[in-house]
Amino acid sequence: MQKYKYFFAFLFFLNSIIAQKDTVKLKEVIITSNRIEVNFSQKSRTITVLTAADIAVSSASNVSDLLQEVAGVDIRRRGINGMQSDLYIRGGNFNQTLILIDGIKMDDAQTGHHTMNAMIPLENIAQIEIIKGPAARVYGQNAFTGAINIVTKKVVKNNGTLQVGYGSFNTRRGAIAFERKIKSGSVFTSFNYQDSDGYRFNTDFENSTNFIKIAINRTTLTSFFTQRKFGANGFYASPEYKDQYEETQTSLVAISQKYKGETVTVKPRLYWRRNQDMYLFLRNNPSYYRNLHISNKIGAESNVLIQTKTGEIGAGLDFYNVFLASNNLGNHKRTVVTGFLEYKMHLLDEKLDITPGVAINYYSDFGTNAFPGIDVGYVVTENFKLYGNIGYTYRVPTFTDLYYVGPTTIGNLNLEPESALSEEIGANIYLNKLKVNIALFNRKSDNLIDWTKENEADKWQTKNFSSVSTRGVETEINYAFKMLNFTQKVKIGYNFLDDKINDTNVQFTRYSLNSIKHQLSLNFMSQLFPRLTQSIVYKYVQRTQGESYNVVDTKITTVLAKKWRLSLTANNIFNAVYTETNLVPMPKGHVLIGLKYMAKY
Repeated sequence: MQKYKYFFAFLFFLNSIIAQKDTVKLKEVIITSNRIEVNFSQKSRTITVLTAADIAVSSASNVSDLLQEVAGVDIRRRGINGMQSDLYIRGGNFNQTLILIDGIKMDDAQTGHHTMNAMIPLENIAQIEIIKGPAARVYGQNAFTGAINIVTKKVVKNNGTLQVGYGSFNTRRGAIAFERKIKSGSVFTSFNYQDSDGYRFNTDFENSTNFIKIAINRTTLTSFFTQRKFGANGFYASPEYKDQYEETQTSLVAISQKYKGETVTVKPRLYWRRNQDMYLFLRNNPSYYRNLHISNKIGAESNVLIQTKTGEIGAGLDFYNVFLASNNLGNHKRTVVTGFLEYKMHLLDEKLDITPGVAINYYSDFGTNAFPGIDVGYVVTENFKLYGNIGYTYRVPTFTDLYYVGPTTIGNLNLEPESALSEEIGANIYLNKLKVNIALFNRKSDNLIDWTKENEADKWQTKNFSSVSTRGVETEINYAFKMLNFTQKVKIGYNFLDDKINDTNVQFTRYSLNSIKHQLSLNFMSQLFPRLTQSIVYKYVQRTQGESYNVVDTKITTVLAKKWRLSLTANNIFNAVYTETNLVPMPKGHVLIGLKYMAKY
């Protein structure tokens, strides 16, 4: 308890201030879930929500860059414009995090490297919900350290947009979107394209995304197809290998329905996710070494919410089959069945909420396991809430972990699933202009899977090599104030993380020892003139192995006319020299000029 005394003293001090404040009316943001949905102010979990308004003023041009501004989220990019990146949360690796789109799990059984392939354009997003720690268990497999749910926008009016952009490295962008209300629903569709010569040899790329969302009465069809082609100079193997190349295709088709009664809501869904990955070790000599993997995930799920006098019951059942066809890994199939049950109870005049829950997973190749957990929240005052949660999480090996064979790496058929017990305590503070979240977290992970070797000349092989203890503190502060009759916003995020490998029995590991130790993000979004807004983002990172860097990005947007917007985005404006993964150097300062036309009809 000695090491937490300053934390509790800080909470007591804030509470004494809050108790003297008048009641404030908070802006209601709904945190969506496949089961229980809550207002942001009522959450008893560590959740960050990025709204469409936040996205619009951000200096980020893609989801990968945007998530780098969130404390506790580590996006390790290879190149620009979100071309290829891996997602890490609170020290976990890229196989231990889960991306969802409208609640649909986008995990890939081949490898977590494909998690970020399916990133849809920012213009299509209503909000992004980042949930960290043990509460992420409610989403099931791969939400080992956290989950990110991307909520696509709903049509509220007839609108059309056209965007073009040009920037450094001969980068070209274009997008067109159309949204329309119809008699019994709405239609939203968009097409996005970008290409670039790249910022160094063999980093050129070409991306395109088609997106459509049709809502008619109770039924919603969501579908997208995204394709990426890019030079992968040193992306995966040794940085000396400069001629690598990759093409990926990711698509989703989902049909969802919602039936709402007086006390019961039922949400069934069918979905199909497909991913294709083609990798060349030598771009101009495909026959030298070529990998082609095609994975299909076909599933059905149904979620139920039952309102009771004392709370809400959320239950769900998710069934899916995964099929992999690969010239390297072979052909494999996996069947997964997951059941969820949680009950949120409101006690003591709704000052206390307790949410016990359990997820039960069946894997055709790893059997059945149950993962219980509990969330507790207590409203100390109207603007001050304490919370805590504890739960077990679990991850089965990917097909790459099990079956991969390459010049320098080899899989392991004898792997066992990873498991972890996670705990956190935290506080939410809401004032008239200030919102603060602070959390302490701890995780003990067992049977962790990593690529290891005993001697430097050996091949990397997957192995359940050790347990890892992870603890840290995370805080996020949002402050808004008026100046010159315009709203100014300041956002500060800080994350400290301490990893400790216990009783390791290997000499070399590839991924487990370079998490972010210190992470600081400062974001200032301001407006001083009626037609001009600007934002500036400062990011500081220090990793476990000692390397650190500072990066500053900025964006300026002006209203040229009622329907026209002109923007200038500048990244890494002070030319920081740094890498985020695999010694791939990130580009120095670069800019993008964008023009947007908006038509209402």
